[in-house]
Amino acid sequence: MTSTPAPDPHPAAPVPGGRAPVVPNPEGVPAEYRPYPVSFVRRSARLTAGQDSALNRVGSDYLIDVPRAHASTSISPEVTLDLPTEFGRTARTVVEIGSGMGECVSAAALANPETNFLAVEVYLAGIAQAISLADRAGGAPNLRLIEANAPEVLDALPAASLDEIWVFFPDPWHKARHHKRRLVQPDFATQLARVLRPGGIWRLATDWEPYADHMREVLRDRADLVPLIPGSDGVTERFEGRVLTTFEEKGRRAGRGATDLAYVRV
Repeated sequence: MTSTPAPDPHPAAPVPGGRAPVVPNPEGVPAEYRPYPVSFVRRSARLTAGQDSALNRVGSDYLIDVPRAHASTSISPEVTLDLPTEFGRTARTVVEIGSGMGECVSAAALANPETNFLAVEVYLAGIAQAISLADRAGGAPNLRLIEANAPEVLDALPAASLDEIWVFFPDPWHKARHHKRRLVQPDFATQLARVLRPGGIWRLATDWEPYADHMREVLRDRADLVPLIPGSDGVTERFEGRVLTTFEEKGRRAGRGATDLAYVRV
């Protein structure tokens, strides 16, 4: 499945219902590179036999192929993602950013066939595993995956086009000098708010308490994203749609409990 480039007639300002404007890069940085700090570290793309088989047999049913800039996880700035076309229908749409090994998004897609689910992940093994999980369960025609950097995916989506966005267990970047690499930042929240419909929900979870504090600080006092539960500072009970993944279970064994947060687009 392929999204084709669509030139933006007004690159200096947002187009109603269209993609985000292209942000100028710092001096000396090639125009094809976005000015966002990268929130991930590239890992080996080695696949298990099962992952490789699923990717080769049915990968084309699930993967959204996009024109790239220079990096393998980049998206050409001219691309606009047309999700109704990619899914072959218009339906409630949920995006999981950083879907890991695909346990949560594949389970959600299988349990909610009336909803479209898009998984955004930079690791091919995770993408292949999500496809394998869906395939072994009989297939999930309401699931799509894209191998790309999340901020660039958000830029490529039309405004007010999503019903929910999930960010579960993003890399906490523990060291203070690496905090700028954390995914949840004010600029990211602004990008995300642009693509959420009014009343849309941003759900987050982390098992690193300092990162939960950071998330609350980033989202506190925003006018466009407010706590789903008034007066809660964003904290909610565990989201029932968030299945227990291998990653979360490992954190539990290490004594780390998860904090769930949820905000609604005003």
